Amino acid sequence: MENTTQTSQTTQAQNYLVTGGAGFLGINMIRYLLARGHRVTSLDIADFNYPEKDRITIVKGDIRDKTAVNRAMQGINIVVHTAAALPLYTREDIYSTDVDGLHNVLQAAYEQAVDRMIHISSTAVYGIPDHHPLLENDKLQGVGPYGEAKVMAEDVCSQFRAKGMCVPVIRPKSFIGPERLGVFALFYDWAKDGKGFPMIGSGNNRYQLLDVEDLCDAVYLAATLDRDRVNDVFNIGAKQYTTMREDYQAVLDCAGFGKKIVPFPAGPVILALRVLEALHLSPLYKWVYETASTDSFVSIEKAERVLGYAPKYSNKDALVRNYKWYIEHLREFEHQSGVSHRVPWKQGILKVAKIFF
Repeated sequence: MENTTQTSQTTQAQNYLVTGGAGFLGINMIRYLLARGHRVTSLDIADFNYPEKDRITIVKGDIRDKTAVNRAMQGINIVVHTAAALPLYTREDIYSTDVDGLHNVLQAAYEQAVDRMIHISSTAVYGIPDHHPLLENDKLQGVGPYGEAKVMAEDVCSQFRAKGMCVPVIRPKSFIGPERLGVFALFYDWAKDGKGFPMIGSGNNRYQLLDVEDLCDAVYLAATLDRDRVNDVFNIGAKQYTTMREDYQAVLDCAGFGKKIVPFPAGPVILALRVLEALHLSPLYKWVYETASTDSFVSIEKAERVLGYAPKYSNKDALVRNYKWYIEHLREFEHQSGVSHRVPWKQGILKVAKIFF
C-alpha cells in the first residue's frame, strides 16, 4: 500500500493517538494537545485515571495486541508513540514492547494512511559515549536490553520511512516535570526528609536533562511542520545546564534544610551498585549508574535549526519544578511503587543508606 498523504503544514484540529497515554509523558502530551484544541485517543495497557478521562477517547490495550492497536488507530491523523517498557522491565517485555509493539503501531498507521507517526526514542541509543556533545549521526550502541531495543526500534522506523511514511524520531534526554516519579522520586524523597544526597563521582560532570513541557513543544513541532522537513531524527534536551552537582543542589536548596550533595569515588560505588543490582537490592540499573559520573549531553542545534526548537527550562528549573510538584502531590502516591515513571521506584537497600545522610 502506498501512503499518498500530501505534504502540508498541519495546523488545524487533528485526531491524535497517544500510545502510552496513561504514562508520564503520555498524560503531559495529552494535556498539551487538548489545550490546543485537538481530539485525543489514548492507548495504554494501564488504566487512564486522570481528570481528563472524560475529554478523550480511551482504548485500554497493549501495543503488542494488533487488534487493540488497529481499534485505536481508526480515524487518527497523527500518532505520538510514547509507549515503552522501561529498563526495570524484563528483557522479554522490553523487546516485545519496544520493538514488536512499535512495529504493530507503525504497521497500523501505515495501513490507515496516517499523516505521520512521531516516535519517542531515547539518548540511551548512544550507549556510554566517548565524546560530547552527541550528534544525531553518531554511532548507535545501546547498553542493556532497553538501549539495545531502542536502537532496534529506530531501525524499524527507518524501514517504514523508506515506505514513504513520515516518521520523525525524537531522542530526548532524561525528562522530568509534573507526574514524573520513577528514579527521581528517590532523590526528592531524601530532599524532603532533610537528607543530603550521595553523588557518584565528584559531580563536576555535565548531565543534561529536559523539562517535559519542552519535550512536548518539540513533539508538537514535529507534528505540525512540513512533513519533509520533520521526517528525520532530532536530539532534544535543555539548552542551559551546569554541573550535575550544582544542578541537583538546587533541589536541596529548595527543600530548605541546608543539606549538600555528597560526592563519592565513582569506581567503588559503581562496583557496589553492580553487585546490588545483580542481587535485586537496588532500583538503579546499569545505564543510570554507569553514566552518572560522566558527561552526558547532546547537541540540540539540529532541532533548533530545523524545527525552531527553543527550550524554556534549564536543568535547575526543571528539577525544582518537578520537586515542587512532587511535594504538592505526595499524598496521592506516597504508598505506591512500581517500575514505571508514574510511580516511585522502590528504594531497596538505598533506604538503609538514607539513614546516614
